[in-house]
Amino acid sequence: GCGWCTACLLLSRGWCLSGQLTFLLAEGVNVLKLNRYVARAVVGAVAMVLLLVLGLDFIGKLIDQLDSLKKDYTFFEALIYILWGLPRSAYEYLPYAVLIGCLIGLGSLAGSSELVVMRAAGVSVGRIVWMVLKPVLLFIFMGIVLGEYVIPYADQVAESRRAIALGYSDEGQTRRGVWHRESDEFIQFNVIQPGGNLRGVSRYRFAGGKLEEASFTHHVEYYDGVWHEENVLITNFTGEQLTTQRLPTRKWHTELTPELLDIVAVPPEAQSIESLHEYVGYLKEQNLQSSEYNLAFWQKLLQPLATASLVLIAISFVFGPLREVTMGQRIFTGVVFGIGFRLVQSLLGPSSIVFGFPPLVAVLVPIGLCLLFGVVLLRRAA
Repeated sequence: GCGWCTACLLLSRGWCLSGQLTFLLAEGVNVLKLNRYVARAVVGAVAMVLLLVLGLDFIGKLIDQLDSLKKDYTFFEALIYILWGLPRSAYEYLPYAVLIGCLIGLGSLAGSSELVVMRAAGVSVGRIVWMVLKPVLLFIFMGIVLGEYVIPYADQVAESRRAIALGYSDEGQTRRGVWHRESDEFIQFNVIQPGGNLRGVSRYRFAGGKLEEASFTHHVEYYDGVWHEENVLITNFTGEQLTTQRLPTRKWHTELTPELLDIVAVPPEAQSIESLHEYVGYLKEQNLQSSEYNLAFWQKLLQPLATASLVLIAISFVFGPLREVTMGQRIFTGVVFGIGFRLVQSLLGPSSIVFGFPPLVAVLVPIGLCLLFGVVLLRRAA
């Protein structure tokens, strides 16, 4: 009457299983060992896919940087720039590596009929789903750590090193750097280094819609709660003639702090959830547009749920339409579905900014569709 009798019957009829799973089923199945067995298959496949994708991404970025090599921006500097960007690449590719890795890991178990024997031995589909989700939680946790603590700093260091090496901190580089508005003043930062260290800062102050003063500072540092500008060139437009003056130092009082500038220094998608939340509040205080940062906030906050939804899709595919196909077909299906998921995200996100509907809706729609589709396929398989 025990469920494992069916498994023994299947084994006696010649089902091809790995030695370890045969041992687990024969001894009455230790659930903990079975969890570890499935986890090893999934973790190994996801890690392999992630390393492969990161390797290809590294080669592509290295080739792309070869055109930018010059006197100070050497091959070694380009290599350092790409290495600093690897955490962000890993974070961006992680959900799709999990999708394809789960298809490969579970597909290998399905190809050797091990999933069939598990089901025949009484292991429910729900339990198998949980067996797969538990090791994936490790990758989700890794993504959270990268997104919150590693990527914001690594991206800023990478971009500032590259900008200095390419000479973007010099005066006149108006096409480079980051622009910011505070009240009636427009500010351009050519280079923003971590810890309140700025290079090449241009400030344009307006009064009544007319330019009143423009200044350029080669180096700005933050200490004692105030920004200190060094070697400041000031141009005044208030009189009948332009007047210029140069100051060795000048204090700059602003609501911008090094923490806020660290957010401005890198794209919204490279910021931590806490930083995005604080910066959205600051933009609202300044009556500035915050939709882009609000969208990035919800995307990062719901990234673990998006990864879990892709895992559910992978499991439902293995139990459903991809049960008896080749490994190549599973990988191709995973790549196509991952591209489609990314495409929907890329379309809905900017659409929420243009048409004004909540960014939360734009983020939840593709996740909800994946969860619904995965549940429907799993119910049919069960």
